Amino acid sequence: MFLHGIGGIRDPERECREWLEALAAGARKAGHSDAVSGLTQGWLAEVRFADYSDLFTDAEAQGDQALALDDQEDAVFLEEFVEALIDELGVQSVERGDKRALAVVKDARSQLPRFDGEAQGVGAPIRVLGRVLTTLLQIPGLRGSAQWASGLPLLWYLAQVGRYLGRQEADGAGRTLDQRIRERVLHGTDPDRPLIVVSHSLGTVVAFEALNGHRGPVPLLMTLGSPLATGAAVLQRLVPQPPRTPGRVERWLNFWDRDDIVVGRPRIQNWMLPNTSGVLPVTERVDSDGLWVHSATKYLRQPAVAGPLVEALKK
Repeated sequence: MFLHGIGGIRDPERECREWLEALAAGARKAGHSDAVSGLTQGWLAEVRFADYSDLFTDAEAQGDQALALDDQEDAVFLEEFVEALIDELGVQSVERGDKRALAVVKDARSQLPRFDGEAQGVGAPIRVLGRVLTTLLQIPGLRGSAQWASGLPLLWYLAQVGRYLGRQEADGAGRTLDQRIRERVLHGTDPDRPLIVVSHSLGTVVAFEALNGHRGPVPLLMTLGSPLATGAAVLQRLVPQPPRTPGRVERWLNFWDRDDIVVGRPRIQNWMLPNTSGVLPVTERVDSDGLWVHSATKYLRQPAVAGPLVEALKK
């Protein structure tokens, strides 16, 4: 099962094909050329691209991305999330001795708003957070991204994580947005069959919570570009608490790219309890080429990612 992340409306058939093609390229690099045709033609495994993007449609229909972020909880979540991203980027800049990146991080931190919920509303802090992200995008490796020319569109998509974790937006039957997303993801899964899950970005949060309610075996959970351990913004809002590896997960591999701005705390194993089988995430860093590394296909083209995934599919 593939679980996508933040973004707009998806074309699940096209994206599933793109993910498989990227995985095939990674498999070839990892020495699994024998599996390439099986991946692209779909006979190596039954693959489902779990698309829940339409459940975010209401906010998208408002048109103006800035106006969609008009809720106090949006502002509080985004301030916590962006501050966590700044903290992690600062740590990484120090670790690699990148003085230029560290200067950008300090500049971004100095711009952080302090949302207090007073009468000025949330528009001003949202606009400031957009400028903060625009500043962060000047870090070498993030600079010049064709996908995010400025921080405000990125901020709007990051708000999808907050909307999921807000446990609100109930439908006519009283099912909140997060419930509807998990139901969509798990619909049709057979608890008697092994389920391999490859999740990306917001999809890693969805996968984590959905698999806590899944009764079948999960030989491999793979998380790519995950914000799961992002402090109070995400980690402390997860269900259940305290966060632990879902019970039926037999192996958890987590991958992050140093230039992936969406990853807060990449080393998820430091913030997660093991399940009853003692399983914890194993984190590995990858380095992708190009201007925008926060895409599932960039991760899947990495042999370190594709190799163990193909090996699990072959079993």
